[in-house]
Amino acid sequence: MYKFMMLGVSGLALFLAGCGTETDNQKTAKLSDAVKTDTRTADYSETRNVYFGDLHIHTKNSFDAYIFNVRTTPEDVYRFALGEGVRHPSGYEIKLGGDPLDFVAATDHGAYMGILPAMDNPDSPLSELELAKGMFGTDPATIIGAFQKVGTSVRSGEALPGMYDRDLVDSTWQSAVATANEFYRPGELTTFAAYEYTAVTTNRESGDTFGGGNLHRNVLFADDAPDRLFSTLESTNPEDLWDWMDTERAAGRDVLAIPHNSNVSNGQMFDMTQMDGSVMDADYTAQRLRNEPIVEMTQVKGTSETHPVLSPNDEFADFEIYELLLGSTAKSKINGSYIREALARGLALEAETGTNPYEFGLIGSSDSHVVGGAFDEEDYWSKVGIVDGTAEERGSVPPGGAKTWEGVERDVNAENWFSKWGASGYAAVWAEENTRESIFDAMRRRETYATSGPRIRLRFFGGAMTEDMLNATDVTAQAYAAGVPMGGKLSGETAPTFMALAARDPRGAPLDRIQIIKSWHTADGPQEAVYDMACSDGATPDPATKRCPDNGASVDLSTCTASTGAGDPELRAVWTDPDHDASIAAAYYVRVLENPTCRWSTWEALRANVERHPDLPATIKERAWSSPIWISSN
Repeated sequence: MYKFMMLGVSGLALFLAGCGTETDNQKTAKLSDAVKTDTRTADYSETRNVYFGDLHIHTKNSFDAYIFNVRTTPEDVYRFALGEGVRHPSGYEIKLGGDPLDFVAATDHGAYMGILPAMDNPDSPLSELELAKGMFGTDPATIIGAFQKVGTSVRSGEALPGMYDRDLVDSTWQSAVATANEFYRPGELTTFAAYEYTAVTTNRESGDTFGGGNLHRNVLFADDAPDRLFSTLESTNPEDLWDWMDTERAAGRDVLAIPHNSNVSNGQMFDMTQMDGSVMDADYTAQRLRNEPIVEMTQVKGTSETHPVLSPNDEFADFEIYELLLGSTAKSKINGSYIREALARGLALEAETGTNPYEFGLIGSSDSHVVGGAFDEEDYWSKVGIVDGTAEERGSVPPGGAKTWEGVERDVNAENWFSKWGASGYAAVWAEENTRESIFDAMRRRETYATSGPRIRLRFFGGAMTEDMLNATDVTAQAYAAGVPMGGKLSGETAPTFMALAARDPRGAPLDRIQIIKSWHTADGPQEAVYDMACSDGATPDPATKRCPDNGASVDLSTCTASTGAGDPELRAVWTDPDHDASIAAAYYVRVLENPTCRWSTWEALRANVERHPDLPATIKERAWSSPIWISSN
């Protein structure tokens, strides 16, 4: 059942980097059907390379960035991605701590795109609007009030009088597309034209849109983009967005939508009905699958894998949980909001309609509103702008110069929101080369994964995997020939065998374990099981608990120094499901866990020489999640 071992350096390089030999290329010729040989870049590989990126970033063109004093542009997004420093609204420089990004997209809100900068420009007629007076400044109360006015309009889909200048929105979008094209550098930086569609459902209790369910999507074009986008001011129903996307695709412009923050969707992102409450039919499930092949697993506003209530037997389920509805202190409904449950629900819907609407791959991204993500716990700058730009404003350091939290009045924004956010995350794809075509194709086929911040390298295959493949110099080519990679589908006639390999980020912590998580659906509802697939330090999973022993890794909270001697630089395993039932369809994905490290809030308290926030986790176990492999029933 469990077969795992350390991998030699040469085998690791071949398996993870995808650097194939001539024999590899012959064996995996089927992999490159979508790649044009006359446009190959220097890094082209038949067995595919891993690329890291961020597909969720805002600039001053977003209303909820400009209000918070963000003045950076789409051009700055690409400069940051290339490794340049950019000025934070609070005055300091922000810069990637590691290598440049491989791919990126600026995803400003489609609704009112570019309108607020014009309202703040005395040369623009929009500055004469009554709404523009007093909207801009540094007073938090004024900022929040302005945000709520515009946000209410975006969420309701009802434009504010005089503010919706569609020509300006169109020209701002066209300029953003042109800038993405200008910075596209095949082989170095892939840029995509993209924007955010910002749907929010009505709050079921209060009847208003603040505190409603988040149904946001990032809309990303493969290459060519239209002159006009579709925003919530056209319709707040994502089903109408999909109709528009189908029209764009028919016109030759391929496009996909990426749902995010399902964790605060109030149970509606992965519901079992359509928006109007009607039953999902075959047309609905097929259209959703066609338009949404991947979802965002993790970002600054929390992780959407699962919730301890849904997964009480998963001791690692309580990871960076954020569950307050947007603009509210009410908690999101749990059922229907998390990805692991959705994988099981999708299998039930497939049995009813013939198509699984939740057959999606996984990515991470940042949702940064300050032009670049803070992916490192040790160097964190949150996301919004001037209202969360310092450790005190984020709630990791006591306000007013206090050294302890005893007796201090805590800031409501920091307590409810900012202190609960995290330094996450990355989108990772396995693609033949760093080009729009290759990376977009990888997202289409779901050969993608998510990380919470470290650049962990992860591969996952299912099919006729064998232990002897792990030592082969052409292990990757053999794996592709013997089965499917993450995002693929297999017949369930026999018990599936999986191969996984993970390597640590050199800047991150050693690896603790590889787990495989199984989701399926029965008459009793969604089901799940967690198996440890590979353990660090030569250990093996306990046959009864299916878990690795604790490897003893720890953190000295007085210095944030991690213990040494525990954990591995890489782990790999071949594993066969011991509980396979050929009559039940299932989805399997891999989760890789690092040794514990200090959370960003602990780092900030340590640097400020103050008491750590008593209600925040002291440490976290960073991780990566593969896209699933689906096994059909027989």
